[in-house]
Order: sequence, then C-alpha cells, then structure tokens
Amino acid sequence: MSKLMIVAVVSALVGVFLGERLVALRRMTLASREVVPNHLPNCHHIKGLEYGSEDITVLPHGVAIISTGLKYPGMMSFSDAPGKMYTIDLYDQRMKPVELRIGRGFNLDSFNPHGISIYIDEKDHSVYVFVVNHPHGKSQVEIFRFVEEENSIVHLKTVQHELLHSVNDIVAVGTESFYATNDHYFANDFLKHLEPLFGQPWCNVVFYSPEEVKVVASGFYSANGINSSPDRRHIYVADVYDHKIVSLAVQENKELTPVKSVAVGSLCDNIEVDRNTGDLWLGCHPNGWKVAFYNPEDPPGCEVIQIQNIHLEKPAVNHVYTDNGSVIQGCSVASVYRNKLLIGTVFQKAVSCDLK
Repeated sequence: MSKLMIVAVVSALVGVFLGERLVALRRMTLASREVVPNHLPNCHHIKGLEYGSEDITVLPHGVAIISTGLKYPGMMSFSDAPGKMYTIDLYDQRMKPVELRIGRGFNLDSFNPHGISIYIDEKDHSVYVFVVNHPHGKSQVEIFRFVEEENSIVHLKTVQHELLHSVNDIVAVGTESFYATNDHYFANDFLKHLEPLFGQPWCNVVFYSPEEVKVVASGFYSANGINSSPDRRHIYVADVYDHKIVSLAVQENKELTPVKSVAVGSLCDNIEVDRNTGDLWLGCHPNGWKVAFYNPEDPPGCEVIQIQNIHLEKPAVNHVYTDNGSVIQGCSVASVYRNKLLIGTVFQKAVSCDLK
C-alpha cells in the first residue's frame, strides 16, 4: 500500500472517529433541546448578585451562604474581579446580600470560589465553611470558620493534594474531612478540553481527611455536584454528561458503593438536600451547548428539578421551574428553605421564587 493511500485511510478513520465523537458530545450536552418556560409565582432577581451565584447552601436557621464570581476555563465570566462570598438572611423580606468578610492571612486577590459546603460541629455548634477554590487555575479546598455575629469567615486551612486535581464540588463530613468530585480525569488544561471527545467514564470521587486521602468511587463521565442524605448514610453525585444522579452508600471505611441512579434528562450541576424531607434539589442546564458557547442573543436556559423519595423503586422526578434564558441563564444550584426557592447561576444573576 502506497504512503498516499495509508495517509488517506488514516485520515478517513480519524474523520469517522471525530464525527462520531462530535455526535456523542452533542448528545451529552443536549445541544438541540428546546426549553419551554414553566415559571413559579413571585420570582425576582436578587439585587447585588450580578456575576454569578454558582453555589448556595442554607444553614438550619435560614442564613444562605453564596459563592460568586467564578472564573472557570471554557466558561463565560462577566467580571475580572476576584470572587466573593455573601450571606442572605432568608427571614429578612429585603433579601439583601451582605458580603462575607474574610479574615487576615488569606489571599483575596486570587480568590475564585466554586462549590461550597457547611459542617456544624455537634460538640460546640461551630460552623465550618468548605470552599472549592481555583486560584490561578489551581484546584484546592479552603476551610473557614463562620463567625455569624460579625458576618465573617476565618481561614483555617488550605487543602491541596494530587488526587484533588480538578475539584468541582465538596460535601463536608467533619471539621477537616470531606468528599470531593473531580469533574475531569486529566490535570492538563489542554487534555481536559478533549475529554468529551473520548466520552469515557473516567471521573471520580475522593475522600479527604488529614489521616487518609483516597479515591472512593469512580466511573463518572463528569462528576459535578455532591451532597449527602440528612442521616449521612448516602452520598449523591451529579454525573453531568450522563444526565443522572447517582446514590452511593457510605461504608465504614469511607468507601462509596453505588446503590442506584436516577435519570433526570438534564445536565444537573449542584445538589442541595432538604434537611427535613430528604428531597434533592438540582440546578440544571437544559441545553449545555449554549452554556459552553455563550451567545447573548440565544442565551442558555435554566431548569430546577426536585427528586422525591430517591431510595424508593420509582422516585418522583419533578421539573419545578424552567426558563429559556429570558429571566435567568445558566443555572447551577437550587436551594430551598421553607417555601422559598433560591436559584443560582454560573455567571449571571440569582433569582428568588415562592414555591407553589
């Protein structure tokens, strides 16, 4: 066979592979899905959160903690300023965000907060705030102590480890321990962008404690949001590209065993869990292609999904709120407190709605 023919055959095979991978990528990102609005009553933008509210979690007494200003490779950002943290008192009708002051000794200039989690110490009721941080493109976890009377957080520790190479979200299970999702298999930025073309379930979940760090679950196409059941017996992981939520049982050695998965038909980002009911609340991207290739004339939409009774044979998957981008764009989190729903975004605004 001549060299010219070999080149032609190889080129054809590469073209077939890339074409098939592009089709798979468009399926994974739900590129062609159209969004039909389904709104809730009394929805309004939360003033003061203009550059994203990527993650929102709520303390038991109604104080929401919010991460804003995320700058993530391949994702739109409307601000060059460092990221910030805010609180909102959900009992205050004004719904006014107040910036969290961060104590001395922490580099604010490179702060780039992503996923967040809280842990309340049963002994003294101290509140610890865990924040995924990407300073200068790195991946690390910051541990703070929340001082509510001062609306501030005191930096306690920075966690870096080779297994925590591409952390997206965390769930705290102790004052210094947590589970974390890696949303990419490769640490190299160039290879990260090629991963969807391979379409392989290479991503994982890592358990971290000062005594032990290990991979405890794998087989995810892109492990994103993570949270735990109220009794901490199960961990929930959002596998974005596989359009499902995976429930895993926590073993005594901290390993995670898959129990079941629930198809959601959307690219779900962060997971919040109702402490009273155990329901899962998901901020989702109904058309991920529009998030990755942002066009203000055709913006990405938003979807909020609730999963009830996830451990039953047939959990209820409820599409609670949907918008085509005219109200809110690129939703990443949905957090519920009593009858109030807070919807956060990767790079745009935040919205508050009343639940029906």
